[in-house]
Order: sequence, then structure tokens, then C-alpha cells
Amino acid sequence: MFTPSRRYPVGVAGATGLVGQSTLQLLDKHPWFDVVWLGASDQSEGKRYVEAAGWKVGGRMPEWVKNMVIQSCAPPSECAMVFSALPADVAHEFEKACASAGIAVVSNAKSHRMDPDVPLIIPEVNPEHLGLIPFQRKKRGWSGCIVAGPYC
Repeated sequence: MFTPSRRYPVGVAGATGLVGQSTLQLLDKHPWFDVVWLGASDQSEGKRYVEAAGWKVGGRMPEWVKNMVIQSCAPPSECAMVFSALPADVAHEFEKACASAGIAVVSNAKSHRMDPDVPLIIPEVNPEHLGLIPFQRKKRGWSGCIVAGPYC
């Protein structure tokens, strides 16, 4: 099993929605990732997470996220990776902008799911599809990448 030698700064785009909240729960106390950035809609920008997000998923809102301030959805330079929980219409351009800025994107949106150079990953089934990333980077001329999940 892979164990990184350091923790990685990550962000969650679409953090106030249900998928974003579920993503934050999964990242709570994660051994590899530190959530350092939260992005959401213009209505939430500038608010503390606890003010912007009506917590709807089971369990409690993690304490560490409550006072984080929501940022606009622009590529966050402080992140090595962004977990995108954005709606497809917003995700399409945001995810491309992040990858162009050298950020790895793990997407829940359908925007890039069928792109032939974007790995569609079910980690337990086809991790070898991550081998598409060097091809994607070369084809698109960016140093980041987009990896899609299968959704349902």
C-alpha cells in the first residue's frame, strides 16, 4: 500500500453541496490530505463554512471546517489537488483551468467523464487507467490532470 512521506494540501470545490459535504466527511482525519481550500458559488463566497453550508449529510460537521472561509471557484494555487463536487456546467471550465494551472483534479461531474484521455477510475477495479495521465498532459499541454469518477 502506498504511504506518502508527507501530507498534501487539497481543496474541495462545490464544498457546500451534498457531494461536497460527503467529500469533506471522507477527508476528515485523512492520513494523506489536509483540506486548505473550499470553493463554492458566489452566494457563499466570503462566508465561514458553518454559515454557508446547511449540513445535510449524516453525522456532524467536522470542527476544523466550520471557520474556513469559502473562496471563489478559481484555481487555488495553494492546492496540489482539488476534489470537484461542482455541477457539470460549472465544473467543465473550472476543472480545465485547475489542470492548466498544474493542479490534479478528481471530478464527480460528468463534464470530462467520457473524454478519451481522462481516466474514469474505480480504484478497486481499474487503477491502471491512471496511466492515461501522461497522455492527457502531453495532449492538452498542462502539468495538472483530470481524473473522473463513475458517479453512481
